[in-house]
Amino acid sequence: METEKIIVENIKCAGCVKGITNALLKIDGVETVAIELETETISVSGTHERNALIAQLAHMGYPEKGHNTLYKQAKSYVSCAIGKMS
Repeated sequence: METEKIIVENIKCAGCVKGITNALLKIDGVETVAIELETETISVSGTHERNALIAQLAHMGYPEKGHNTLYKQAKSYVSCAIGKMS
């Protein structure tokens, strides 16, 4: 089992954390997800491909640090709201 640590942007609250966790756990091979809200660091354990994680996070509006855009910031607000409601 391997663990990936990914530093992302736009994580604002527990809603973001919940939405990210739920989405990443749906990826084949992902066993656990831990998120440090203050540092925006996501740790994912299991047998998975890093590119699949990065793609899912960017799709939700949480790109790797240094790859943020206004569009991704806006998407993160939508993902956050969905996480709060689920």
